[in-house]
Amino acid sequence: MIEPITIGVDHGYAAMKTAHCSFPSGLAEYEHEPYTQKNVLCYDGKYYVVGSGRQPLQKDKTVDENYYLLTLAAIAKEIAYRNAPTTTPVILAAGLPLTSFGREKKAFRAYLLREGKPVSFSYEGISYETSVQDVKLFPQGYAAILQHSDLLNEPSVILADIGGWTVDIMRLDNRIPNAASCRSLELGMIRCLDEIGEQIRRTLGLSMTAAQMESVLRGDAVHINDDARKIIDRQADAYVHRLLSAITESGLDTRAMPAVFLGGGAALLKRTVSAADGLCRPVILDDVSLNAKGYERLTERLSKNDEQ
Repeated sequence: MIEPITIGVDHGYAAMKTAHCSFPSGLAEYEHEPYTQKNVLCYDGKYYVVGSGRQPLQKDKTVDENYYLLTLAAIAKEIAYRNAPTTTPVILAAGLPLTSFGREKKAFRAYLLREGKPVSFSYEGISYETSVQDVKLFPQGYAAILQHSDLLNEPSVILADIGGWTVDIMRLDNRIPNAASCRSLELGMIRCLDEIGEQIRRTLGLSMTAAQMESVLRGDAVHINDDARKIIDRQADAYVHRLLSAITESGLDTRAMPAVFLGGGAALLKRTVSAADGLCRPVILDDVSLNAKGYERLTERLSKNDEQ
């Protein structure tokens, strides 16, 4: 009998993340088999190209099958990365914002678990026959910072998880989340990139892709119009100031305590946030897989406690 493996999955609006991979949360359905097997998921007789663009905004991720299909792709990628048998059963470790954790936990768990029944699908031409034996859910952001005990030694710290659509913020006091401080701000990187793109269109008449703008934000050496690069940098700086202002308006003083930024947005805005030293004491955790890794470690810790 094959022992189940724990796979952490961070279901983002902009990207799906596991401990070892990340891909856009896009999904394009095809009636017939596409010309390539690359990123192609076949499930229930239908074909889907995974990672094509991004999902339309849907605050309830259980309203359709899209995030379940993206989860199957994430499972396949992790099984392949770990060289595990394609019949390996899985324990899923995932997360929800702390602000909606209690309200959404039951429905999201059932959505991913599917009563633990076997599921057959293929990904990139490889057939999988697996099952989700259990689903463990944790507060996102908090699961990630637990891996950094040095930050938790602060008496109070602000945590800002910058996702695709939302920025989930909370204050930790002596390692414990302060429930009254939790907020979910609709100021994620999708909003930032849309505003940058609109400003470039108005000013220069150029239609730049999100990939181009993200490469500039990361500081990659790319052939981008110099005027467009200046607009991107200026708009990113304005976004950071707007975000810090929104955090302050939520009752969290970024000048009085360290502010830990994580998530895909933190990776993109590392240079800009670090330059805002006068407005906050930033700590940037730019590993986009931190939440997924945190979910896995918490699940393993729970398993050890059960055994003891």
